[in-house]
Amino acid sequence: MTSMFRTVLGPDFDRLHPQLQRRFSVGLASGEACTGHGVMDRIWHGGAFVKPFLALGTTRNILVPKAARNVPFKIENVPYADSYGRETVTFVRTFDLPGRPRRFDAQMVLSPKGDRILDYLGTHQHLASELHFHAEPDGSLLIRSGEHRFREGPVDVRVPGLVGATAEVRESYDDRAGRFRIRVRVVNRYFGPLFGYQGTFEASYTPIRGCGVRPGLRPVREEPRA
Repeated sequence: MTSMFRTVLGPDFDRLHPQLQRRFSVGLASGEACTGHGVMDRIWHGGAFVKPFLALGTTRNILVPKAARNVPFKIENVPYADSYGRETVTFVRTFDLPGRPRRFDAQMVLSPKGDRILDYLGTHQHLASELHFHAEPDGSLLIRSGEHRFREGPVDVRVPGLVGATAEVRESYDDRAGRFRIRVRVVNRYFGPLFGYQGTFEASYTPIRGCGVRPGLRPVREEPRA
């Protein structure tokens, strides 16, 4: 059994920087959780029209409502089996913004065909996004989102392009600094850049037997549809 990230990348996984290979080996098979601590040099937003959407997303721990610089940051990647028996890895990001910390929650599971990752966003997993992973020639990792779906009760609909967005995540390892570098951009095809952040962090690894999933890290509601 290998990590879901190695599964979707296949042989290209071995092209990643060794530190990225370890970080994205986190899973039930590895028996490790990964916690990153660092600083976001910049959190940015698009035009004023974005603010209402950011404010709404904040109520379910999706996106970050404020632009800022030099923001302390933590990301928690903890593997567990969800209520439906699927291996899940948390991607819970906490931004220590002035006045009040804000979270951006996601849980990743492997698609039934094993060819992509499904990213369930927020505290109630109402939004699901397909993620496609690519190993870059320089050993960095590029993640691009595909189709987005909104799911609630019997409703299961594709999010239209007018209100949806494409996310691009680039993660690399800086040998000289001894830190991971991350850059995230969320762009709407009609309105342009909406939201993003960039910064650096260090990672530490903990056996999941000892730490498990701390209270508050799992979502309030889990979505069974993949």
